Amino acid sequence: MSNNGVLNKKTYDSVKLGEVLISAKGKKPKFVASEPSDGWLPYINIKAFEQHVFDEYTDGENCLPCEDGDLLMVWDGSRSGMVGKAYKGYVGSTLAKISVPGVTNEFLYYFLQGKYRILNSKVKGTGTPHVNPEILGNFDFPIIPMEEQLRIIAKIEELFSELDKGVEALQKMKMQLKLYRQAVLKDAFDRYKSFSNITNYFDVSGGLTLNSRRNVLPIKMPYLRVANVYYNFIDLTDIKEIGVKENEIDRTLLKEQDLLIVEGNGSKEQIGRVSIWNGQIKQCLHQNHIIKARPNGSMLSKFALYYLMSKDGRNQILEVASSTSGLYTLSIGKVKNLQVPTCSLEEQREIISIIENRISVCEHIEKSIDVAEIQAESLRQSILQMAFEGKLVTHEEEINV
Repeated sequence: MSNNGVLNKKTYDSVKLGEVLISAKGKKPKFVASEPSDGWLPYINIKAFEQHVFDEYTDGENCLPCEDGDLLMVWDGSRSGMVGKAYKGYVGSTLAKISVPGVTNEFLYYFLQGKYRILNSKVKGTGTPHVNPEILGNFDFPIIPMEEQLRIIAKIEELFSELDKGVEALQKMKMQLKLYRQAVLKDAFDRYKSFSNITNYFDVSGGLTLNSRRNVLPIKMPYLRVANVYYNFIDLTDIKEIGVKENEIDRTLLKEQDLLIVEGNGSKEQIGRVSIWNGQIKQCLHQNHIIKARPNGSMLSKFALYYLMSKDGRNQILEVASSTSGLYTLSIGKVKNLQVPTCSLEEQREIISIIENRISVCEHIEKSIDVAEIQAESLRQSILQMAFEGKLVTHEEEINV
């Protein structure tokens, strides 16, 4: 760094990555087992690669071996271009083992991390996407002495460690906001001692059953699936259409202020997700795994929504949804057994106003946290870019960013 504080860029010689990269695609094993046997090792599939969960083992026949720390890249699928470290075993058929002679795996790992967005967005193939070898091989790869590689790696990891601490703090803040939301809802509904059956305030009904016969029906209409309904949020980014008979439309047509309850989900935390339909799409139906509760005018949908999202409401949903097998499933009948607090419409409006005034503060903070997390990821990419452009460290000293 010069005396006036301006960093002098360090210049690295480079070659095209394809000229030095050694890569070998994984292969499907001849024999696979769910449990290890003598001499059998883990087959490093996507689950093992990403989550360190080993659920397949093989004897190695017709396979590509890998050792702990070898560098792997996802070659096929939606995450093409992602890099990570291997475990001792055999490389999965959707992965590739990669290396560059004279270069540490960590150095190559960080270099390719900085190229993931390009590799993943410029894949090859119209069916299953896979890494485009021409894109990968055309990257300018810096030729750096081992001592310099280690210095760059150390600086990257130092800066990433600080970033990770910041991201961890942001995630803790999100958890605290979640607890605050529950505290707000608890405070709002703790006052009620009188409850009544939800059917006194809502007409509860089911939706359309999906089957292949609907494909040939002439009337096609948009419909909501489980994937569209979340806690107090309707995700409309992926709306599908379904074939429907004319006499089914009135029964399954959504109207503004309909309360929507998710019938089933593999996760205990997600079963009974509840939201309100606000007429975002005209003439929209719903499938049978979403239970509809239509207000009859004596209870506001938002009042019921917030109660069912509260701890007491969630506990009630899980209680009626539980089964002897340990699974959690809802049904129209189980939803009809739910109890909701009893109070006047005027009091309901007052409670809704109190809840939303308090929660709006949470939403503002959460948006700021989301922006900060995006900025942290952008900074991570900037660090990688600087590292391989010779801007992160100099011969004599390192810089802080």
